[in-house]
Amino acid sequence: MDGNGRWAAARGLNRAAGHRAGLDAVRRTLEASREFGVSILTLYAFSTENWRRPADEVEALMQLLGEAVSDEADELIREGIQLRVSGDLSSIDPGLRREVEQVVALTRENGELILNVAYNYGGRAEILSAVRRLAGDAAAGRLSPDAIDEAALSRYLYSAGLADPDLLIRTGGEQRVSNFLLWQIAYTELYFCDVYWPDFDRTHLSAAIQTYQQRLRRFGGIESS
Repeated sequence: MDGNGRWAAARGLNRAAGHRAGLDAVRRTLEASREFGVSILTLYAFSTENWRRPADEVEALMQLLGEAVSDEADELIREGIQLRVSGDLSSIDPGLRREVEQVVALTRENGELILNVAYNYGGRAEILSAVRRLAGDAAAGRLSPDAIDEAALSRYLYSAGLADPDLLIRTGGEQRVSNFLLWQIAYTELYFCDVYWPDFDRTHLSAAIQTYQQRLRRFGGIESS
């Protein structure tokens, strides 16, 4: 979800205002995803690299997460949406972490759609964490090295139990994945659009999905006759 800061700057607003406008785009995208039959929606909300941003911007992002969790909890429960969080929550405020974990627990059995929020997330950090845990289990004799394969490693990732994404959408005009789901997107279709995230809406999501539907996915094989 890229372009919040540039969207705000173009309007003479501070970056926090851009992030707040981006939250409205999250709500629109979640609603449209349900309409289009999307089963898992992952949003890259805060990366491990975002800690390098100015302190006031980081504080605004943390406050926004707290507000979003508090304001949207009842709606998630009512609409049958399951909240998951991918990332290291040990670095965020303990009170905010408890609030997030409570909503995760309350929505665990919901099956209408999975909303997976990548927060304090980095693809390399995720893989390193998984490898360390896997190595620890192997050293302790809980896992045979001969049993380590792609499926085994996947079980140690934040995304354990989730299907790999079919489509990755990046807004804001940049054409890179920026340390996002590096393991999971091996065969994901990539879609880049110039619109800044606060302006992203149902029309843009529909265009991305239509483009995806026109692509032929071979997964390393060849087209069958």
